[in-house]
Amino acid sequence: MKKIVKILKWILCGIASIFVVAILAILITSFSPIYDFSEPQPFSGTDIYNPYKSVDGNTPWLRANFHTHTKVEGILNECDYWPAEVIAEFKKYGYDIVTFSNHNEITTICREEECGVRAYEHGYNILKSHNLIFGAEDELSYDMMLPIFTSQRQFMLDLLSRDADIVQMNHPLRTIATSDRDMRLLSGYHLVELDSGRSTENSYWDEALTAGHYVLGTANDDMHYPDRSGRIAVRCNFLSMSAMDYESLTTALRTGSFYAMRVPDYGKGDWSEKIARNANLPRVSDIGLRDTEIYITLSEVADSIKFTGTKHRTLHLATESSEAAMTLPDNEPYARITAYFPSGEVIYTNPFARYDASKAAMPGGNAEHSVNIMLTLLFNLTITLLIVGVVIAYRKLIKLLR
Repeated sequence: MKKIVKILKWILCGIASIFVVAILAILITSFSPIYDFSEPQPFSGTDIYNPYKSVDGNTPWLRANFHTHTKVEGILNECDYWPAEVIAEFKKYGYDIVTFSNHNEITTICREEECGVRAYEHGYNILKSHNLIFGAEDELSYDMMLPIFTSQRQFMLDLLSRDADIVQMNHPLRTIATSDRDMRLLSGYHLVELDSGRSTENSYWDEALTAGHYVLGTANDDMHYPDRSGRIAVRCNFLSMSAMDYESLTTALRTGSFYAMRVPDYGKGDWSEKIARNANLPRVSDIGLRDTEIYITLSEVADSIKFTGTKHRTLHLATESSEAAMTLPDNEPYARITAYFPSGEVIYTNPFARYDASKAAMPGGNAEHSVNIMLTLLFNLTITLLIVGVVIAYRKLIKLLR
């Protein structure tokens, strides 16, 4: 009997130890400044920013996926295929650019299809708050295990942006506890991943845009399984690039001269049909701005072409057409376009937004956050006391079990 009791105590000690280590890991990585965020300011100005002003008939649209996982050295893998094998699969569907975004590891094989990109996906926290980092020299290994507060997520974005050319917020729809308030307040990222779930509405994007954050939208496969037809070539981006190099790519991503797209899983396992139909996707033939009129022309007739503005309002809707246009009202800060096609394809354009061209090259840029010293001290003191309390309680428990 004593032996059984001893074993049970040993088991309880082990369970308690694991639980305490997990709690301490969460608490120790939770230290953060607490910010006072500036009041959101909608886009304003007499000028309208046209993200497609550099697009012309001579510049090709290059198809790209930026969120791609591959096999890496070591035991922690999220894909069974090596980088060269993954690129070969994407090439079957007409992709020109494939960049790798393995978790906290920069992967490169020096192929033309990468455009010289050094990128990685940062984050291994419980909430799946992940960001795609372009151009960093090294990976940031630190992460908060439970970044539940807006200030904590802002702190991580600030840390990541110090050593990055471009920061993308990954899959907000699949990030636990991402609120509309987060999207209204967070800044310091350039891109947001669209269509990261079943919804094509991207209302979280409009929360950021309504608050005056000029963030651009990409759509990516978040590819882990190139051998599953429903997981590859179902999201993509088309960039207007004059050359296949890093400078041209980052210029397109910063200025917005690209559009994102949802692509159906053609054939649903019939690989030959999938390949053939990916070679003939509907596309943007022309897009731009005439004075205050935003216009788009598509290669095929769409079921509907929707212009979306602040607070996710529909500003204009054209049906059964391959073209649409809308004059941006004087009191409307921005408009973006979504085109829905009969076979399920969806095209998302970047927003046309108001700004003052004499003062800034692009809209937005008015977001600020400052450290609230008193709340920061109280918050971090509370975490410290919790750590001390957990350690004391653990020691008492172990002493009792012994």
